[in-house]
Amino acid sequence: MRNIVPAILSVVVLSVSSAFAQKMAMEAPKGFDQPTAGIAAGRIDSISYTSKTVGTVRKALVYTPPGYSKRKEYPVLYLLHGIGGDEKEWLKGGRPQVILDNLYAAGKLKPMLVVMPNGRAMKDDRPIGNIYGPDKVAAFANFEKDLLTDLIPYIEKTYPALKSRENRAVAGLSMGGGQSLNFGLGNLDKFAWVGGFSSAPNTKLPEQLVPDPAKATKQLKLLWVSCGDQDGLLPISQRTHDYLYEHKVPHVYYLEAGGHDFKVWKNGLYMFSQFLFKPVDVAALPTYTVLGAPAATNVRNAKYPQILPDNRAVFRLKAPGVQQAQLDMGRKYDMVKDSSGTWTVTTDTLSLGLHYYSLVLDGLPIADPASDTFYGMGRMASGIEIPGRGTSFYALKDVPHGEMRMKRYYSKVTNSWRQLYVYTPAGYDANTAAKYPVLYLLHGGGEDETGWARQGKADLILDNLIAEKKAKPMLVVMLDGNMGGPGGLAGFNEGTLKRFEDELKQTVLPVVESNYRVAAGANNRALAGLSMGGLQTLYAGIKNTDMFAHLGVFSSGFFANNTALSDPQYAFMKANAGTINTNLKQLWLSMGGPEDIAYANNKVMRAKMDELGIKYMYSEYPGGHTWPVWRHDLYLFAQGLF
Repeated sequence: MRNIVPAILSVVVLSVSSAFAQKMAMEAPKGFDQPTAGIAAGRIDSISYTSKTVGTVRKALVYTPPGYSKRKEYPVLYLLHGIGGDEKEWLKGGRPQVILDNLYAAGKLKPMLVVMPNGRAMKDDRPIGNIYGPDKVAAFANFEKDLLTDLIPYIEKTYPALKSRENRAVAGLSMGGGQSLNFGLGNLDKFAWVGGFSSAPNTKLPEQLVPDPAKATKQLKLLWVSCGDQDGLLPISQRTHDYLYEHKVPHVYYLEAGGHDFKVWKNGLYMFSQFLFKPVDVAALPTYTVLGAPAATNVRNAKYPQILPDNRAVFRLKAPGVQQAQLDMGRKYDMVKDSSGTWTVTTDTLSLGLHYYSLVLDGLPIADPASDTFYGMGRMASGIEIPGRGTSFYALKDVPHGEMRMKRYYSKVTNSWRQLYVYTPAGYDANTAAKYPVLYLLHGGGEDETGWARQGKADLILDNLIAEKKAKPMLVVMLDGNMGGPGGLAGFNEGTLKRFEDELKQTVLPVVESNYRVAAGANNRALAGLSMGGLQTLYAGIKNTDMFAHLGVFSSGFFANNTALSDPQYAFMKANAGTINTNLKQLWLSMGGPEDIAYANNKVMRAKMDELGIKYMYSEYPGGHTWPVWRHDLYLFAQGLF
């Protein structure tokens, strides 16, 4: 589970030297890019330097700060432009000298040189013709050599520049943002401060940018990734952040309202520059943003709910006629209404995984129209997926993907039409001669056959495992374990469990084996389930080890306080221990740690199994009685099947 620093809603206090101690706002104030009368101004000079890389003399601009003196030494920020610009793009569109002058006047900036080069390293480096042409795109990559071997040595020879990596920063917008991430992270011996504003598709894949996360963590002073929420290039920044977060590389992931324009980039310069060449409070970096990223569970292009980098969530709903609004996530949060009738609330830091929630409007619980809904808690509810570390095993990756198919069938056990979902692995339709083993996978109480298909991400887990050759190609059948009658604990009686066993044996198995290419025999069948589904697995699986050679019980166990149900099951185990142990290739029990609500029941059951000589494997993964635990259970259990 994610270890988060306390949320700071309005400001983040940076740990800086006493000379620069300050409270830093989350966004540039009005007028930050307008000239201020009566303050000292820096100067911008045009320079020319010989580039051995290009074989010509090249130009750049250099900003020297107010009070600049050749008797002092200064750190240097290299500030890069976009694909359609040149060394003057920042000057024309961003007014960096005005922004920096105002920051100096406010005492918010460490004196530094700012170098604005032409990042198109070719002899004719003008932004003319087809600016997206392959020769011009290649010139942006070639600028890395020009920067390192020609421009930086020239600056450090011509200006009183500090020469250590700790005193060099590189940042840029769009194409220059990609260059900054590529060059800065690729040369940590040269740069300790790296910033990408709205980084473009030239940005390398995260695993190429940061192949050694531990080294990057040790060497970087600050890594800044920012973008506008309406920028079509946002996925580039998002994927970089996701990787950095997964690998625990400290960084700022800063999102703000805006598109691919100078409104965003000017704000990026204003915010980023205030961090430079000062001590940084790394623990506060996850709180440093204006907006969060839209949740993966949002519908279409809905902006809210948003997830902040520290995994707080922001919910917003426009409902001017409502008098009171709350967010119900088990805990209720009061929402606040603004003058436009929009209600907003920010949660505490949320644990990773899927959280069901409702909006309560004047006492009426409703689903959030901006979020996806799931059948959970015995009804349709909104859900928000909170990302976390260690979840790449169910990420959507560029691997062969299977299909999730829905099958309707008539059950003579329930005398009703029912449905199930079947995961077929990649290549199922192409390889018509192959027959596949089957995992029958059961949901928990208050959920249905859609649980593993949607909340559980079973298809992505199997896609990734099969692609990595960690699991054999298999079918996964997700059936409805709700057998009618009372729900909750009252539904867990011998009659209800027997009815499920009959449904499984008499209806589901024949439907699956007559409609799909299934390998025959117990060794090619597995049964597993979570919570209620775990209880059903215990009941139907232990009694039918001639039909199922693999059993997986996630977050479940016979009730210690319901001996009327459990005693007959233990009596059966005692009488058939030899057969059970011989027939089962694995009886796999797992729990979500002591905080799992079924933990005590499972512990009692394991002790009883030990007493009876029933062999089992036990796994424990922290997270309680939640989907992150059960996804991880499936990930581990599936690797041992067949």
